[in-house]
Amino acid sequence: MGLPDSLLGAAWPSIEENMGMAFSLGGVLSMTISLSTIFSSLFSHKLIKDLGSGRVCAISVALTAIALTGFSTVKSFWLLLLFAIPYGLGAGAIDVAVNDYVALNYSSRHMKMLHCFWGVGAALGAYIMGNAIKETQDYHAGYSIVAVIQVILTVILFSSLSIWRDGEKNIDDEKSTVGKGIKDTLFIKGVKPSLIAFFGYSAFESTAGMWACSYFAKERGFDIYEAAIWASAFYVGITVGRFIGGLLPKKAVDKHMIRAGGIVMIIGITMMLIPLGKQYSILGLFMAGLGASPIYPSMIHRSPVCFGRENSTRIVGMQMASAYAGSSVVPLLFGICADVFAAWLYPYFLLLFATVVVIMTERINSIFK
Repeated sequence: MGLPDSLLGAAWPSIEENMGMAFSLGGVLSMTISLSTIFSSLFSHKLIKDLGSGRVCAISVALTAIALTGFSTVKSFWLLLLFAIPYGLGAGAIDVAVNDYVALNYSSRHMKMLHCFWGVGAALGAYIMGNAIKETQDYHAGYSIVAVIQVILTVILFSSLSIWRDGEKNIDDEKSTVGKGIKDTLFIKGVKPSLIAFFGYSAFESTAGMWACSYFAKERGFDIYEAAIWASAFYVGITVGRFIGGLLPKKAVDKHMIRAGGIVMIIGITMMLIPLGKQYSILGLFMAGLGASPIYPSMIHRSPVCFGRENSTRIVGMQMASAYAGSSVVPLLFGICADVFAAWLYPYFLLLFATVVVIMTERINSIFK
């Protein structure tokens, strides 16, 4: 899941330079991917019910492989925009399927380890793209490599369908939310601040991932390929944090990990605001990722506990949709602001949405003590 997520941000300075496009158009591509993801997130619970989590995951990765193949060959912004649609459709469906599956069937440690390996993929994606640009001076090569990996993953997922445990849920898990639409679900206690928290977190994470490379290249004096590689520090921080979280005892409480993560996240962003050397900006980005690491998986894992297992699939779908609403609007908004002002706004945007996350998660903690 993580491999494709960091590619656009790592490749964008090269795409922008090669195609001679406006800085903010990277946000348009990111928004198109995210809008497609919102659509598939909102309706994925029906697909999961009909096809099962395993098939939805396999089909989703196949869609992503097709999209990446397109990105690896086309040289027109409008064609990139076209392939951004299956890129997002695949991402949304697999997000809901995997997260809901793990929330229902496994522990908080498993959830954090799942997201740890998303971070592994995201960090590798940025690293692959940075090295591809360094060696070939062409971002197409980076997309080609990851497209091949996604094809291999598709084969593995289709071959492993028999081991998914969709048929082993308890009776409570089979309770349908038919008749309880989106409007009714919104009025379940705690759902609204949860959706705002997901919006804020994803706005933070997507802006951090999408524009880190551009910030390093334009404001911190990195070469383009160097910026693409070091931008992966954010995803490395996420990966390290989630790996550590996956090793913690089962009694580690999700809400405490969310609170600690928010504090570390804000410390990391503050380090980026200090006008010192390159190494401090890289370390600050790493710390921001480290702090962010427990927040998303812990919030998802709390969903069946807070809102009931019978509501889990629909609410997780809504949470994913809210998250991708954040990732569609805010990176584009930053790109527009950076066109008008400059990329120095980057850490201030991150600080704003990190603060939203902290406030909303504390609100949820006060509801579900």
